[in-house]
Amino acid sequence: MKNHFKKIALLLLVIPMFLYADEPAKAVDPVAEKLAEIDTLKVGLDTLWVLVAGMLVFFMNAGFALVESGFCQAKNTVNILAKNFVVFAAATFSYWAIGWGLMFGDGSTPYLATEGLFFLGGADNSPLTGDAYVGVYSSMNWTGVPLLAKFFFQLVFAATAATIVSGAVAERIKFHSFLIFSFILVAFMYPFTGHWVWGGGWLAGLGFHDFAGSTVVHSVGGWAALAGAIVLGARKGKFMPDGRTKPILGHNMTSAALGTLILWLGWFGFNPGSTMGVGDGSVMSHVIVTTNISAAMGALASTITAWVILKKPDLGMILNGTLAGLVGITAPCAIVSPASAAIIGIVSGVLVVLSVLFFDKIKIDDPVGATSVHLVCGIWGTLAVAIFGYEGSPAGVEVPSLITQIYGILAIGGVTFGVSMILWLALKLAGGIRVSEEEEVSGLDLGEHGAEAYPDFNIRAHG
Repeated sequence: MKNHFKKIALLLLVIPMFLYADEPAKAVDPVAEKLAEIDTLKVGLDTLWVLVAGMLVFFMNAGFALVESGFCQAKNTVNILAKNFVVFAAATFSYWAIGWGLMFGDGSTPYLATEGLFFLGGADNSPLTGDAYVGVYSSMNWTGVPLLAKFFFQLVFAATAATIVSGAVAERIKFHSFLIFSFILVAFMYPFTGHWVWGGGWLAGLGFHDFAGSTVVHSVGGWAALAGAIVLGARKGKFMPDGRTKPILGHNMTSAALGTLILWLGWFGFNPGSTMGVGDGSVMSHVIVTTNISAAMGALASTITAWVILKKPDLGMILNGTLAGLVGITAPCAIVSPASAAIIGIVSGVLVVLSVLFFDKIKIDDPVGATSVHLVCGIWGTLAVAIFGYEGSPAGVEVPSLITQIYGILAIGGVTFGVSMILWLALKLAGGIRVSEEEEVSGLDLGEHGAEAYPDFNIRAHG
């Protein structure tokens, strides 16, 4: 019996050999294998770069917190730090829940995405996506990076727009009112206009160009901030009855200077990261150089301008001049030469000083100069795309006309400012957006949070 089983088993092993004896062995194509390995490596490197750049932009939250708190009074430090922490958390939820879908969702119209709206619920959540989320990056490795990497990178940009608002409304806004506004800004307002440019919308179709967000991010935050500052009104004692402007000095310029350096560093993720891939390195390195040159020239130009007008090289103006140069180069960084970047930075540095003085003159109180840095220089940077852009740039982008850029600025600015005004006024009517006069005088730290940033110092100073 055992011998029969052995014969049957042997037969089962031998028969397949006869059946497939004439079938040729499958040839391995070494070229195809190598190309597959290279493609996998490319996706990995692109993804790593996008994530690292996103982390740098995330770290800009620390820069904003230090700049804003340093430029403001010590009694409001806890409030400012709390806003800068919670606004990113609120932005994360609102952009994940709805903002991303409205900006990049599949089945898009020229004005608003219509499918895949909620919680990254698009056609391909796999994580590698196909054509469901292409936007303006389709020619720059946008589809080669996993969906969640794209989402994270775009999230930190959306949160930046909300953080810009915080500085302009500092030292007198109710904490909950700011959070409500920030949530709505990131969930609806920012992605609505962002879709027009980066989501393959109607402005992208016209050729409007904003490489990393002078308008899409900075001007949107600046328009929203300007509306908030107008509705809130000035801080108590800022503008005197006789028409003079009383400086309200920041309490920690060390913090402000360190924060500006952190923002400068973070911009090396903000602009070069918008390549959405490493490529051959030419675009990425070009963007880093133009970004740095514009920042440096912005710092120098603001120093000289402040020295001439104010008779002193004011540190606050120097810091804002650096940021102005960074904002100004954000839109054109990939399609202008280093020499043009220097001019863009110089104009930005001059503009920001004149703008800060102008807003004081018309009695719009912006404690940190956010509207001057992000709105005014964001507009300038968007115009600079058409003025200085050249066709043979590493990015290989067709340079738009000045009329197209102006059209985009007016469209995005008009919608953002108008909706922001309506929202701020609605919040004001619903329950008020400004703290009481007593709370403003004593400080928002105690009134809003029941805590002080420097309790020992205050005891020594007033004890």
